[in-house]
Amino acid sequence: MSVPQGPTPAPVAEPHAQEPGSDKRDGRLSVCTKVCYGIGGVPNQVASSASAFYLQLFLLDVAQIPAAQVSLALFGGKVSGAIADPVAGFFINKSRRTGSGRLMPWALGCMPLIALAYFFLWFLPPFTSLRGLWYTSFYCLFQALATFFQVPYTALTMILTPSPRERDSATAYRMTMEMAGTLMGATVHGLIVSSAHGSQRCEDAVHPRSTAVSPDVARLYCIAAAVVALTYPVCGCLLCLGVKEQPETSAPASGQGLSFFTGLAITSRHAPYLKLVVSFLFISAAVQVEQSYFVLFCTHASKLHDHVQKLVLTILVSAVLSTPLWEWVLQRFGKRTSAFGICVMVPFSILLAVVPSAPVAYVVAFVSGVSIAVSLLLPWSILPDVVDDFQLRHQRGPGVETIFYSSYVFVTKLSSAVALGISTLSLESVLEQEQKHKEPGGGKRRFAGYEAGACQQAEEVVVTLKVLIGAVPTCMILIGLCILLVGPTPKTPRQDTSSQLSLRRRTSYSLA
Repeated sequence: MSVPQGPTPAPVAEPHAQEPGSDKRDGRLSVCTKVCYGIGGVPNQVASSASAFYLQLFLLDVAQIPAAQVSLALFGGKVSGAIADPVAGFFINKSRRTGSGRLMPWALGCMPLIALAYFFLWFLPPFTSLRGLWYTSFYCLFQALATFFQVPYTALTMILTPSPRERDSATAYRMTMEMAGTLMGATVHGLIVSSAHGSQRCEDAVHPRSTAVSPDVARLYCIAAAVVALTYPVCGCLLCLGVKEQPETSAPASGQGLSFFTGLAITSRHAPYLKLVVSFLFISAAVQVEQSYFVLFCTHASKLHDHVQKLVLTILVSAVLSTPLWEWVLQRFGKRTSAFGICVMVPFSILLAVVPSAPVAYVVAFVSGVSIAVSLLLPWSILPDVVDDFQLRHQRGPGVETIFYSSYVFVTKLSSAVALGISTLSLESVLEQEQKHKEPGGGKRRFAGYEAGACQQAEEVVVTLKVLIGAVPTCMILIGLCILLVGPTPKTPRQDTSSQLSLRRRTSYSLA
């Protein structure tokens, strides 16, 4: 899962500035401009979706690096993405405008570098001793570069047009395209590598616990990586051709701004914000663990090898289709009521761990998609209310939104990094000494933990995967919901005074 990114607020375009693809008088954007803008966000979602579901399986079974090194790679990558968010905002805000704009060069310049980093993330190097360092380096690079793209790309919404209605429409196009990219990433990657982990592979093996990696398997992953990486230049060209960055206004914003560190010290003491951050620290980590271990669980802890691709697709389709429903629930019944939708997956995840059959797995996949959708949508619906509540209490100037969003994204990414790192470390192989009485002084070393590439894992590994897919997300979700639902909700201003701020805080969320 890529983690949600909040846009770095950019100055609003001058009300009467001429914009290619828009109406001169009211800033209306053409459908072509909106579509091209939405397409620009597709590659990141394609890559994030594929890596969220399949990277851990690739590192353990194909690259065959120890689980401890996989843990380090996943943790380092997520931390790199978290650190890159405020760093990207700082450097982009300090950069000067060029002939093609101030934000567009950052977004387009990162795309070819992200494509290369993503391809080498799935490439199997000829050496074995330093593979852990290889994948850690490229995953950190990929996550950091993806953040350096996402920050200016989402901020483009603010300067495409001065019309709030058209910004709202452009955001809807972007989110629709990103959801399509999420589906495409998991589907295309899964279809290409599906034969690498099917049950037929183990049936044809001479030794059931063989750890040999076929060259064809590595080739399939390289092909899948190349196909995904190709979306970056293709979509980047469409973004460049269809979207033109407007000149920025030089009029200073009203109100006294805050420095980042001063604002961070003030906002971190705001009670509604602390409640939101701490609650979704647990909830977002639970969703990340559920996604990351679902494929691994179906492959090694149940006889669902041949259903992996269909199950992943069920999760994503369910999440996409249920998003409009949750939007309606949010508006009709409120955010507290919709929060209970997150815990819908809890009993079904436990059921899958106890009864790992195909019918149960499909039901769990569908329900998990529904819960994932609301868990990704809800925080970005509550966060504007928290910011408005802060403004009502403190009457601060511009810059507050940036502090709230960047610190929230940083914390949620960091929580995902810790959760994935610790959980993957639990699969680390442990050497045990088994004494043989028939041969004095003799002994036999066996792996009691995860055995890379093996068709059949030890019982300890199966139990660990059941705990990671059932008990761990359940506890995290319940803790997060208890924190979220306890205490008063933030106060919000009337609609006529808050609509402009709310539209300026529109954000992106992904399912991977």
